Amino acid sequence: MFSKTKILSLLTLLLLFTPQLSLQTQPTICIIGAGMAGSSLAHFLRRYSPPTTPHPPHIHIFERNGVVGGRMGTVTISNHTFEAGASILHPKNYHAVNFTKLLNLKIKQPSSSDESNSFGIWDGEQFVFKTLSVDSKVPFVQKIVSFANSVYIFMRYGWSLLKMQSFVDSAVGRFLKYYESLERRPVFESVDEMLKWAGLYNLTTRSLREEVGDVGLTRLLTQELVTVITRINYGQSIDISGLAGAVSLAGSGGGLWAVEGGNWQMAAGLINRSDVALHLHEEIESISYLGGYYELNSTKGNSYTCEVTAVATPLDELNLRFSPPILIPERKLQHTHATFVRGILNPVYFGLDDVSKIPDLVGTIEDPDLPLTSISILKRHGEKDISYKIFSRKPMADSLLDDIFSARRETIRIDWGAYPHYTAPEVFAPFILDGQHLYYVNAFENAASTMETSAVAAENIARLIVSRFFGSESLCSSNLKSFSFDGEELHVDL
Repeated sequence: MFSKTKILSLLTLLLLFTPQLSLQTQPTICIIGAGMAGSSLAHFLRRYSPPTTPHPPHIHIFERNGVVGGRMGTVTISNHTFEAGASILHPKNYHAVNFTKLLNLKIKQPSSSDESNSFGIWDGEQFVFKTLSVDSKVPFVQKIVSFANSVYIFMRYGWSLLKMQSFVDSAVGRFLKYYESLERRPVFESVDEMLKWAGLYNLTTRSLREEVGDVGLTRLLTQELVTVITRINYGQSIDISGLAGAVSLAGSGGGLWAVEGGNWQMAAGLINRSDVALHLHEEIESISYLGGYYELNSTKGNSYTCEVTAVATPLDELNLRFSPPILIPERKLQHTHATFVRGILNPVYFGLDDVSKIPDLVGTIEDPDLPLTSISILKRHGEKDISYKIFSRKPMADSLLDDIFSARRETIRIDWGAYPHYTAPEVFAPFILDGQHLYYVNAFENAASTMETSAVAAENIARLIVSRFFGSESLCSSNLKSFSFDGEELHVDL
């Protein structure tokens, strides 16, 4: 039999080694959301987890829908596939660039004919501005038309265009700090800290209207081109925050691209490579912290135990209960209604006498009475048979569509809770929701909402989880140099 002294000694040793023993078991990390944020987080967790640990984390991803991709999705019209959600990527979206290389995805870039597409600004009664258009597929002719339109736009808006570009370049340049080497880039525990480090925080405290006013943009450029761009990209006016506005303007520049077959393939590929347990059609309805671990309960009646939980989807419209309750700033999502129509537009609705006079891309000014923010041509099937995409802030009723179109062969409607409704000054939810290991990737969306910003936030959260759960020593000793975007190529490009 053991003496009391031996029993006490054994208990002491057990208490001393309990923390170490807990790390010898395989921890479980649960991610809610299989969009760009959730898939990127799984990818970076696999990349940054300590290579020396004998028990790498087990990762679960829960997705309430039947497909991955979140707000990246496609729609099929007459056997042709088009982007229905997040559509464009900037040439300096280096995470997305790296993902496409890693996953051997094909990049789809605008053709020369796309670059010569006509553009017009409609005020509800007439086109206040229209670029030139020529019905020719000859590349040389298209280049001449494109050059002539550049001159035409410059004549209308003048040197303010250069001031606008300088404003955008300055914001993009500061954003590029998030791709610096890990030795130079800290792990951020809050959105405020992350933005201040890059010099972007002040842009979230003032509206885009105020920012471009200080830069010296003319009223004409602001009310027309800047307004049209923010309405198309964020469905909102120039009263959005300055950083979101700068990101929106950057999304109208050259070199934009997408993934052939759909941007959602980035999320699917990252999940497939990250050795995760994917739960489709399973919505998490409650998260309870039970001291040392979280219990997740789904609408299917299943329960899961996780040492770490990360919410990688906007909480704003989720019926997700937390115990104990969490506190985050109230935020509304801006809904964008995407309506896809195969048919032909009615020129009379736009004050014209022929459909050929309607520009390929129609943007609109800020007017609450206008029923749409933009109309663009997706594909010409024939002279009187075209596929269009319409963005609007409210659903498009059949009666309205019958006024806008002379004929409709096919109509598809999608309601996206697309991005936050931006209001300066922005207030940010915490990355760490409970002071333990409950994380919120989409807290960064109040700064700007894009596929790339989701990946940037997810990369930081992955490092935050590894440093806080496994310890800062684990983060330092892990294979961080693998985050070099194909060696030194990224830094050469910068």
